[in-house]
Amino acid sequence: MDISPADVKRAATLDGRAASNPSQTPHVADPNGSEILVRCLQAEGVKYLWGYPGGAVLYIYDALYQQESIQHVLVRHEQAAVHAADGYARATGEVGVALVTSGPGVTNAITGIATAYMDSIPMVIITGQVPTPAIGLDAFQECDTVGITRPIVKHNFLVKDVKELAITLKKAFHIARTGRPGPVVVDIPKDVSLSTARFQYPDTVEMRSYSPARKGHGGQIRKAVQLLLSARRPYLYAGGGVILGEAAAELRELNELLGFPVTNTLMGLGASSAADPRFLGMLGMHGTYEANMTMQNCDVLLAVGARFDDRVIGNPAHFAQVERKIIHVDIDPSSISKRVKVDVPIVGDVKDVLQELIAQIKATTQRPAPSDLSSWWGQINEWRKRDCLSYKKSDEVIKPQFVVETLARLTKDIDTYITSDVGQHQMWAAQYFPFMEPRRWINSGGLGTMGVGLPYAMGIKLAKPDSEVFCITGEGSIQMCIQELSTCQQYRTPVKVVSLNNRYLGMVRQWQQLQYGGRYSHSYMDALPDFVKLAEAYGHVGLKIEKPSEVEPALKEMLRLKDRTVFLDVRTDPTENVWPMVQAGKGITEMLLGSEDL
Repeated sequence: MDISPADVKRAATLDGRAASNPSQTPHVADPNGSEILVRCLQAEGVKYLWGYPGGAVLYIYDALYQQESIQHVLVRHEQAAVHAADGYARATGEVGVALVTSGPGVTNAITGIATAYMDSIPMVIITGQVPTPAIGLDAFQECDTVGITRPIVKHNFLVKDVKELAITLKKAFHIARTGRPGPVVVDIPKDVSLSTARFQYPDTVEMRSYSPARKGHGGQIRKAVQLLLSARRPYLYAGGGVILGEAAAELRELNELLGFPVTNTLMGLGASSAADPRFLGMLGMHGTYEANMTMQNCDVLLAVGARFDDRVIGNPAHFAQVERKIIHVDIDPSSISKRVKVDVPIVGDVKDVLQELIAQIKATTQRPAPSDLSSWWGQINEWRKRDCLSYKKSDEVIKPQFVVETLARLTKDIDTYITSDVGQHQMWAAQYFPFMEPRRWINSGGLGTMGVGLPYAMGIKLAKPDSEVFCITGEGSIQMCIQELSTCQQYRTPVKVVSLNNRYLGMVRQWQQLQYGGRYSHSYMDALPDFVKLAEAYGHVGLKIEKPSEVEPALKEMLRLKDRTVFLDVRTDPTENVWPMVQAGKGITEMLLGSEDL
């Protein structure tokens, strides 16, 4: 059992008492709940903890003060604490941990928790609570944390007895990282954080009501193999579950073995290498023409770690018009046949299932007919000729696509992580930055949360100090958590912010143009700050550019200033739209490829 500094102090006090009273036997005092919490985090290998103190968690902060193995990062808003821990988890695959106080500390964290929940990110959020006798009495800074968070967590706990704290933390980490990952909230009343108990942390935990499957059903996998090997127009469709399940290598091996076309969702980008000629790009609402047309016209579809959400297949009735066989692999049985009826459901860990698929395919000489594959690729290459991501170049005004393309070219030989907020800039980053490896593209997919980009970048930079971390954002999103520039300064996390500033809430403006008769209701930013001066006020470097010729020199300057946080205000074309686009209620082949389709 580890001995904390607080234990040493208590032991010294007891030794003094024993000296004056020989009948007392010296012993090390039991730790309090706060010290137990810290020891649990240490046992889980937690290196970083993002949080904000308050009355209900002061004993916990006192325990953190007396140890050195966990670095606490003081954010400027609880939402950013959860986002930063979330970004850390997405980039590393480890459980992200955040700490907030009761009441408004919890409610400020809700957006971050919901963001992690929608994207299945492994996290443990520790929340302070009023003392147990005061629960339910509308005490100062009290809220029903368990009730409020229940719909947006994988599980939550209210710890009423300090003796249950250690085992509860073990369960929380186990639930967060296994099966379909997700955030777990542990609510700790203030008196529990002060009460003492013997400390014992189990190596493993068994939960009768929670036992996620790992191995896929053998018979279902054999059916899947037969469908894949007899396909005439096959397609591999990979989502964020491939990245969460560390299965990118298996996906690539399977694709190398079969030679099938492959697509990734917004959350799955990097699962396939963008340099692979079989990769058709992202699919869905703003996906490529060839990716969407292939999705609609394939005859056998292998979906791995994806959920056929509304932004991917559009109108389910339109998608169902073409008959195809669907194999769906997912760790979460509730995701299978939720929106689209599938023919071969396989519940299991995607890495394990892909490994078994590969082994069975290697064990047979049967392969899809080369003539069928050749004909299928011929059709796909015809769709590719549409060049759906082309855009009108300009020497007068900065096109946002050009900024992303230039950044990709300048960082192609550098280990680079890209975070984004939500909106047009997010889609341009996904479309024009080629992701070669998993976990390099960090964004909010399911909830679509503005403000995540900067906190994500902070969390990643602590985890990956030798890598470049760029936040591609907009002037609207960045202002939602811009106070975290102060955190970047305090903890020396030199991230690079590229703000594609078009003076509009761009995606809102685009929808208003296309579907609301050009009535731009409250989507224009009329009083923006001077971002250069603002960055400098926080102690960082601020740059502003307005001409296309300035883009490359400015990005090179950002890379040169390796140890500084740099904010680049890029004045972009305010009329530029994201193409292709599938409008709400339409099918994925009913794409607008540009203004000429309006």
